[in-house]
Amino acid sequence: MILRLLRAFKILRVALFYGLDEIILSGSAVPPQLRLISLLFFWRDIRAPRGERLRRALEDLGPIFVKFGQVLSTRRDLLAEDIADELAHLQDRVPPFSSDLAIAQITRSLGQHPDTLFASFSREPVASASVAQVHFAVLKNGTEVAVKVLRPGVHEAIEKDIALLHVAAGWIERLWADGPRLKPREVVAEFDKYLHDELDLMREAANASQLRRNFAGSPLLLVPEMVWDYCSESVIVMQRMHGIPISQTAKLIEAGVDLKKLSRDGVEIFFTQVFRDGFFHADMHPGNIMVSTDASTFGRYIALDFGIVGTLTDFDKDYLSQNFLAFFRRDYKRVAQAHIESGWAPKDTRVDELEAAVRACCEPIFDRPLSQISFGQVLLRLFQTSRRFNIEVQPQLVLLQKTLLNIEGLGRQLDPDLDLWQTAKPYLENWMQEQIGWRGFVERLKIEAPNYGHILPQLPRLLQQALIAQTLPKQSDNNDLMQQLLSEQKRTNRLLGLALYFGGGLLAGILLVQIFFRFYETFY
Repeated sequence: MILRLLRAFKILRVALFYGLDEIILSGSAVPPQLRLISLLFFWRDIRAPRGERLRRALEDLGPIFVKFGQVLSTRRDLLAEDIADELAHLQDRVPPFSSDLAIAQITRSLGQHPDTLFASFSREPVASASVAQVHFAVLKNGTEVAVKVLRPGVHEAIEKDIALLHVAAGWIERLWADGPRLKPREVVAEFDKYLHDELDLMREAANASQLRRNFAGSPLLLVPEMVWDYCSESVIVMQRMHGIPISQTAKLIEAGVDLKKLSRDGVEIFFTQVFRDGFFHADMHPGNIMVSTDASTFGRYIALDFGIVGTLTDFDKDYLSQNFLAFFRRDYKRVAQAHIESGWAPKDTRVDELEAAVRACCEPIFDRPLSQISFGQVLLRLFQTSRRFNIEVQPQLVLLQKTLLNIEGLGRQLDPDLDLWQTAKPYLENWMQEQIGWRGFVERLKIEAPNYGHILPQLPRLLQQALIAQTLPKQSDNNDLMQQLLSEQKRTNRLLGLALYFGGGLLAGILLVQIFFRFYETFY
């Protein structure tokens, strides 16, 4: 408890030292109590521009605050330009830690000094973020690689802040009327889990391998290959990727990259990860995305930093796809029904009232490019609607919502004229057809056919066992036990004959379907 109070005091001290009270309350009257506390910090560093002060404060407060700044940096529509420009530095230009510490970490984790492991190793980091920093190196076989090293002491720093977040979540849930509906403790617990996952670099390497496999042969996305012999919990080595950071739009244009196509591809990549795979990169701020400049892969996205990924269950995917598709078709009644059916809204909610509220939120933003949509106003109206209808926050979808914010913010930077709705609708319709249409039925039948083939030969035995188990309790009261057994045996034989008849027909049907698929795959 004392450590939490000390951490809370440090947060307050750093905030006052950098004059964040003035930034937050700019244009508003400063409360007398806060003004009195501010006077005690007469050595405050308030001469620097406000954006720089905010960035330096977040850097001083540690990894969780840096991540918060990274998310904010993608929302230029919600921030003043000078603040957004400074927060963009948090994406990959957090002050690095000592190269000697990085070398010591590599030596301890991989068992050899970098000069022994690699043909060459760059002591100067090329990128530094809240959790780790990256050095370039060359393997002894000549392969160029990137070496990612965990920041020393990051575990302890995150533990302190997570403990504070848990306490704050408890206060919010008890003291705020909307607390139970927003589920702050569950949200923090979800955030806690993903943060700890990010601190295990072997897990990150495995995430990258899965994403690379999901997009193997894709014309849209590149994922670096991991060098597994050089990976551990605190150091990972991966294929070096060559490209232009996606935030450097001037360089992209100069290189001949089509920004409008790039923005459309970003939308398709997002929906592919979410609805096809249920496995998505959940830290897609501009510092983790580049665009390939190699001739063979020119213009493709390059994804980096796989410490935080999100997963969705089949139920979540089905619910979200129905909601998105109904939303894009302006079928607000279906959106309302889906919320109630899934349990997000109370069962006694009137569909027509929720439908009208959703229509009021969504109708003003349709058929308009991103540049003409005030995302702040949309969020405010959505929050008011969720409060009115007591719609609960779903902690398992917090990462998805965060990623969607990043994607939408990125789209604004690349192509402000992008119509997000029209871009996403055809993809979603095609995906729904694959899931619930004829193609989906055929694909599921192909998957299940081996199971049916395994079960069918067992049907006669299973059926006989079930019939005997059903008749045995009745036999205790019958004096003519033999007669009943003979009767039941005849009945069983008739049923077995029927089961074999229909089972054989079903098996023949399955075999015909498989032959059809073989024929189709061979010639088409």
